[in-house]
Amino acid sequence: MRIFAENELSNYFEYHRRGVIQSIQNTNDDYLLNVNEEDFITYQIEKSLIEPLEILFDDIYATETEKMIPAERFPSSYYVHQGNSYSKPVYTFHFPFTGNEKLLEFKPSTWMVWSMEVKLKNNEITFDVINFNNNADEIKRTLESNKNSIKGQLENVNRDVQSFNASLHQLVRQTFEGRKKTLLVNKDTLSSLGIPIKKRNDANSTYSVPTPKIRKKISIQKPVVLDREFKPEPTLEYGMYSEILKIVHNTGKQFERTPSVYQGKEEEHLRDHILLNLEPSFEGSATGETFNKSGKTDILLRYEGNNVFIGECKFWHGQKGFLDTISQLIGYLTWRDSKAAVIMFVKNKDFSSVIETAKTEISSHSNFIKHINDVNETWFQYEFHINDDRNRIIHLAVMLYHLPN
Repeated sequence: MRIFAENELSNYFEYHRRGVIQSIQNTNDDYLLNVNEEDFITYQIEKSLIEPLEILFDDIYATETEKMIPAERFPSSYYVHQGNSYSKPVYTFHFPFTGNEKLLEFKPSTWMVWSMEVKLKNNEITFDVINFNNNADEIKRTLESNKNSIKGQLENVNRDVQSFNASLHQLVRQTFEGRKKTLLVNKDTLSSLGIPIKKRNDANSTYSVPTPKIRKKISIQKPVVLDREFKPEPTLEYGMYSEILKIVHNTGKQFERTPSVYQGKEEEHLRDHILLNLEPSFEGSATGETFNKSGKTDILLRYEGNNVFIGECKFWHGQKGFLDTISQLIGYLTWRDSKAAVIMFVKNKDFSSVIETAKTEISSHSNFIKHINDVNETWFQYEFHINDDRNRIIHLAVMLYHLPN
């Protein structure tokens, strides 16, 4: 078998691409609707990556045999008869390799022309060098020339593989999101996924922000899904979530600009100021409830008796208190794709150190999934999951405001 045949490597990539798409299309409907999107996308990408080729140059070895060599292959200085064959020692050089050997059957987008006969057998690339003149230096030169040609050709292949692998993220995400959207339409659940809460027409527009599209969140182990049948559940729209957080943030900045007004206030008093800014901006949900107090520090948005947004206002008392606050929030939220915020008031003089601690330590929480983005220097967005089910996502904002004594 000769490696690097005439078929283009791009044809193999296209065949592999269609297989990736088909794998997602064949995934069970309920599994796909329930699975953590980022986990599934990561799993599918890792499963679909094409392994590049690697020559194990430290393991190259040679074998020697006697072969009958046709007269036509002898140098012109030899006196041989055309049509006859003559016995000569032949060195076969073996280049062990790892990776996807199917790649050796295709021609990369950039390739080298060579005259040597190269074969593939038992995860080794081999070629023969005929010992015509018992000249070790001549054999070494041929070996090095062929070695460099093989190395250069495999580098060309691996560049194409790297480019294909880099394209998998967009391919997998688009295919997954497209199929999920189709399934939701077919199940007629799109209309049931939003909470009927809207901006008041007469609300002050100071805190209004554009509503972004919902971000689809998402090792070679396939993600486990606990739910058997997908059940549509109401969720706070991401655009509305952003507006709520924007109002909270502007209120927190107001605290910082006029610290004397809020100095000495308890957590619930600061919470009430936030509520005063939130309440006029939104109409009630279907149950007539909008933002409510629960206990001393909570800001709640409820739908049919269940929490779909909760903000927890706390003074900073170190790393443990911070993580405990997150655990408390997670215990309150059960809806799929829930939204939450931890609002920390920091009395410490070294505010920068507190921010760094919060950003560093948050990933140690057992329910942490990923950091999404930094909205600004004191407002950070994360993705968590509820207790005992990684597929039920919590969007968590961490917001810190400096209120020194």
